[in-house]
Amino acid sequence: MSDTDTQPRQEDGRRARAKAANREAILDAARSVFIRMGVESATVRDIIRETDLAAGTFYNYFKSKEEVIKALSELTTARFRPHLADVRAAAADLETYIHAAFRAYFAFIAQENAQIAEQGGLHVPMKGARYDTPEMDAVVTEIRSDLERYFGQAGSSGIDTEYMTAAAVGIALELGDLMLRRRPVDVEGATCFASQLFISGVGHTRNCLRPEATINT
Repeated sequence: MSDTDTQPRQEDGRRARAKAANREAILDAARSVFIRMGVESATVRDIIRETDLAAGTFYNYFKSKEEVIKALSELTTARFRPHLADVRAAAADLETYIHAAFRAYFAFIAQENAQIAEQGGLHVPMKGARYDTPEMDAVVTEIRSDLERYFGQAGSSGIDTEYMTAAAVGIALELGDLMLRRRPVDVEGATCFASQLFISGVGHTRNCLRPEATINT
């Protein structure tokens, strides 16, 4: 292969690395700005000022602040998924799974926000983040599959796993957000409350039978 053949490939490689570096720089800048100013107060202009990039460069990668938030949410969810996989591999029954899954999530967001607290930044509300992402959809699907398996092992019937999954995710987001705003941040207390609330509610939902449902989109 001649030098002239390899030059286009080398140039493509350099462009790809430059694009990846620019995107990462924007996301890193957004994290810093969101920590310092809060997600709602921050603007695209604030993010751009945090980088060495031109304003036009930002819009080559993201159309809006919301797209940046979505990208950050995707990355955060991707970092959490291995923790949930570890819970799935170790849990032998529903109660163990629920307790371990809540604890894994609360410990994860506590660690994520520990850096924010150390930097003197604002608490970033998890419940206000973007959860209509492919990564989050995958996590929800995994949780529902886990619940169906554990309910099946227990011989439980009449359980609406779609509702139960939504309840588990909702409890995690709401209590997790409150936990992060409290001092001290109490992972064990939040885990105990969330898991007992969920488990105690399971038995009271068995009579809530419904016809086969579909979701309007």
